[in-house]
Amino acid sequence: MASSKVVVLVVPLLVMSFCMVSCWGGNFNKDFQITWGDGRAKILNNGNLLTLSLDKASGSGFQSTNEYLFGKIDMQLKLVPGNSAGTVTAYYLSSKGATWDEIDFEFLGNLSGDPYILHTNVFSQGKGNREQQFYLWFDPTADFHTYSILWNPQRIVFSVDGTPIREFKNLESAGVPFPKNQPMRIYSSLWNADDWATRGGLVKTDWSKAPFTASYRNFNANNACIWKNGRSSCKSSSSWLSQELDSTGLQRLRWVQKNYMIYNYCTDKKRFPRGFPIECNRS
Repeated sequence: MASSKVVVLVVPLLVMSFCMVSCWGGNFNKDFQITWGDGRAKILNNGNLLTLSLDKASGSGFQSTNEYLFGKIDMQLKLVPGNSAGTVTAYYLSSKGATWDEIDFEFLGNLSGDPYILHTNVFSQGKGNREQQFYLWFDPTADFHTYSILWNPQRIVFSVDGTPIREFKNLESAGVPFPKNQPMRIYSSLWNADDWATRGGLVKTDWSKAPFTASYRNFNANNACIWKNGRSSCKSSSSWLSQELDSTGLQRLRWVQKNYMIYNYCTDKKRFPRGFPIECNRS
C-alpha cells in the first residue's frame, strides 16, 4: 500500500481534478450517438447522463459524433455493481481500417467483493499486444470516477482521477509506430465476454443478476482537436500538445505501477522469450 506521504500528495490533486471535470461536462445528446443495443442504451437527464445495459440477449454501445486527432479527453464512469463476472465495459479511442490505431480502457468484471481489473492497451498501425493491467485503489462501482486520456504527438498518458497510471511514448525514432496520423472516434460498449474476461473464462456470467448497467457523465473534450473535412480544429499553440509528466506526475505514476499494476507485457518473459519489444527498453 502507499505511504502516508504519497496519499497526502495525491488526494488534493484528485479533488481538484474531479472538480475541474465536473464543471465542464459535455452533453451526450450533442456529443454522442447510440450505435447498438435495441434500446438498452439510454441518454437521460437532458443529456447529462448516459447508461449502457447488458442482458442475455444483447449488450449496447455508443460512439462520439466527432473524430479527434490528439486531445485531452475525460469521462466519468460508474461501473456495473455487484457480481459483474463475465462482463466487460470498454471505453476507447479507435480509427478504422486494417492498420487502425486504438487507445483502450477496458474494465473486466468480477465476482462480488473481488476487484475489477482495469485493462489498458495501445494499438498503432494495427499492432497491439501492449497490455498493462491494474487494480484500482477504490471501488469503481460505488460512485463515478474520472478516466482520462492525454494524447499528443509525443505521448499517450492514461489517468484515473487525475493520477497517471500509464505512459506510452512516441518512439518512432526507434522504429515503433505511434498513433498520430489517423483521427479516432470515442467508443464505449458493455458486452458479455465470459469466455475470457474473468479468470480466463473460468467464471461465467450470472444472468440472474441481469440487466447489468454502467453509467457515464461529465464528458470533457474541450482540449481536443476535432478532425473534420481533412482539417484540425486545434492551434499549434495549445499547451497540452506538448504536455509531459512533471516530477509529481512521474512520482504518482510510479506509485500506481508499484502498488496496483498486476500485469505488464514488458515483464512477461514467457511471452517474449527472445527479448522484450523495443518500447519496453526505452520507456
